[in-house]
Amino acid sequence: MSEIPDSLRLLYEASLEKRGDQYAITIPEEVVEGSSLTPNDVYRVALLSAGNDEPSGTSGGEAAESGSEDDGGYASPPVEEGEVRSVTIDTLGDQGDGIAKVERGFIVIVPGLKPGDAAEVEITDVKDSVAFAEPVTKPQVR
Repeated sequence: MSEIPDSLRLLYEASLEKRGDQYAITIPEEVVEGSSLTPNDVYRVALLSAGNDEPSGTSGGEAAESGSEDDGGYASPPVEEGEVRSVTIDTLGDQGDGIAKVERGFIVIVPGLKPGDAAEVEITDVKDSVAFAEPVTKPQVR
């Protein structure tokens, strides 16, 4: 498996589509809106096999963290409920919650924090592609 750098901005599963004489990967607006991506900026794109047995042409949109290591995909989310993590907030979500990224670009949403805040947080709820946390220390602005 390839090493995924900490500078990863977005990890998203999508289908490769043929459009005329080009191929395209579409990223839904809601994925970009809650991230640090900026339209019209240039980004490097790495294509990794989803590592599953789904036939080509199935819809994308599920986080690439799904799957198991046995089938070549990623293991379960890199955080667990009750775990305490040090995070730095990158951006704000649509609801005004702080958004941090941990391993493999996995998103942790922390209410009450803003970009630049660094804090210890306790993971309170884990989904396949996102986790929710509450601060356990007062945030420090970096």
